[in-house]
Amino acid sequence: MPLPIPTPRDSGMTQGTSVPLYWCRYGQVGATPMVVLHGGPGAHHDYLLPQLLSLATLGNGFDLVFYDQRGGGKSKTDDPTPITVGTHVADFAAVCDELGVAGAPLLGYSWGALLALHAVRAARDQSVPARMPPWMVLISPAPYLGADRATFDAELQRRQLSAEVAGLRADLQASGLRARDADAYRQRAFELSVAGYFAHPERAANLTPFRVTGRVQQSTWASVDGEAIRAALPSIGIPTLVVHGDRDPIPLESARATAHGLGATFVTLADCGHVPYVEQPQALQQALDDFVRARIA
Repeated sequence: MPLPIPTPRDSGMTQGTSVPLYWCRYGQVGATPMVVLHGGPGAHHDYLLPQLLSLATLGNGFDLVFYDQRGGGKSKTDDPTPITVGTHVADFAAVCDELGVAGAPLLGYSWGALLALHAVRAARDQSVPARMPPWMVLISPAPYLGADRATFDAELQRRQLSAEVAGLRADLQASGLRARDADAYRQRAFELSVAGYFAHPERAANLTPFRVTGRVQQSTWASVDGEAIRAALPSIGIPTLVVHGDRDPIPLESARATAHGLGATFVTLADCGHVPYVEQPQALQQALDDFVRARIA
């Protein structure tokens, strides 16, 4: 079962964005801030927790800043205007300004890694007024090229339709759990819905459940210009760590190409799917600690 999530030391809703966005902070007061971008798009920050709260212990310690991106979690909106990459980049800059963390180190997970690339690119060319972070970390970066995304979609579907996952679904339906314990049944159904992301389906039991707002996911992905991002990678020019599991349904070569374009440090985690903070937390923490300590040495 997922571990309990601690109460943040501070939280609130933004005032300077056109739609109020939920934010929260964990870690050490007065320490260097680190902004953490969740995946999706259309999801919310808390499925990264509690495991990624270990980021607060890296180096000399960090003040961790999370927020729910527009359209998901506690930042949902009824505004029918399509939410695009540009929307998310502008929101990111506004959140950082309002919370006083502009120019902070940046960590992005999955889609959040792609948002980090867009945000840093915008800061570099000043298409959105923002400060450059001194460094960033990209964990399990989502693919920005159409061919890589198609490979990912096909592999995830293959895993979800595998005999192993089908057997686990059949076991759940035959268990009578829905009648006995509706909450436990929903939790198990969630685990099976994301099993394909993991190197081993049973590890999904430790992931905090989340939901994705479909219209946000669709409009955001439709606005991604993968070729433009690929062309921009060499100009980003900040120290970057890219971490990817060797059994992630997102192609390893996609992440490796991102790292190569950035001139980044690339770490492959063995026996690991798309969720290294759940599947290989110690190996991930070591890779992060090595990278961060080299930045502050």
